[in-house]
Amino acid sequence: MNDRLQALAYGTVLALAVGWVLWIGQGVLVPIAFSILVVYVIVGTSRLVSRLPGVGSRMPRSVQYAVSLLVICAALAATFWLVAANLGRAVELAPQYQESLLATVQSLSARLGIEAQPTWDTLRQYLLAQGSPQKLLGYTAVILTSVPSVLIVSALYVIFLLIELGTVPRKLANLSEDPAAVAQVQKMIGRVNDRIGTYLALKTFMSVLTGFASWLVMAWAELELASFFAVLIALVNYIPYVGSFLGVFVPVTLGLLQFGFSSELLLLLALLVVVQVTIGNVLDPYLMANSLNLSPFAILASLAAWSALWGIAGAFLAVPLTACIVMVLAEFKGTRPVAIS
Repeated sequence: MNDRLQALAYGTVLALAVGWVLWIGQGVLVPIAFSILVVYVIVGTSRLVSRLPGVGSRMPRSVQYAVSLLVICAALAATFWLVAANLGRAVELAPQYQESLLATVQSLSARLGIEAQPTWDTLRQYLLAQGSPQKLLGYTAVILTSVPSVLIVSALYVIFLLIELGTVPRKLANLSEDPAAVAQVQKMIGRVNDRIGTYLALKTFMSVLTGFASWLVMAWAELELASFFAVLIALVNYIPYVGSFLGVFVPVTLGLLQFGFSSELLLLLALLVVVQVTIGNVLDPYLMANSLNLSPFAILASLAAWSALWGIAGAFLAVPLTACIVMVLAEFKGTRPVAIS
């Protein structure tokens, strides 16, 4: 058998085996992956804390990590509070949106020349026919019960990973008796850490900027739940391409219920698209051009693959995980062609 064909066959079998392990082990691997990313964020935040004038440089590393963790927890608590408050407001507005939805459907059916005007009863029957309410309630219950356990497990992983950071240099030194080999591994890990840290820092900045700019647009347009949608837009912005679409589609859908088919809705749509295009296609590539060195095709392929394996969690983790794999493959002569291609 040709050596190249044999290598291709072995690589295909290995990829399928790894994919199968990732799929069946997602319950364990997803919290670990998120925990590692959180540790990157904590370490990056601790570097900022160490630069505080006067006290920053005097803080022990453990105190810097603790302060960083408190800052992140405070930001998460504020986000959850904002989401909870807006969900309560959404419940209050539900009857109003119900009538607005019916009016919108009736208006659309009239424009399409449909003689029978739909009522709320017929619309509700149609929506219920598209899916089982029992299944929807079951999925919701599973999500609500699994999220606290995932957060607790991830928090434990983060704590132990932070504790292990101090022992990493010693463990790397014990990998081999060859100082050159140890230095090469340390150099590779340092490059991967720096690039992933840079990506996460820049992506977080771009996500916050996108959410804030979108909030300005939605607040100016007097869209209900503007703060909630701003947080949502900032979160989904971590998902390549799909996040930009959702960042426009979701608030505009609510705008359709609030404003109907009007000039206000078109203006809201246009301004949100301008925000996404300006930041996503101009500022984002300018700042992140060399942070990961991944082509658009590689990003789309990784998004599809990781989403198929791990669902929504895979969509958020697709780019960092793929970047780690590509950078590790690029460090070895035998796998470098795969990383380049």
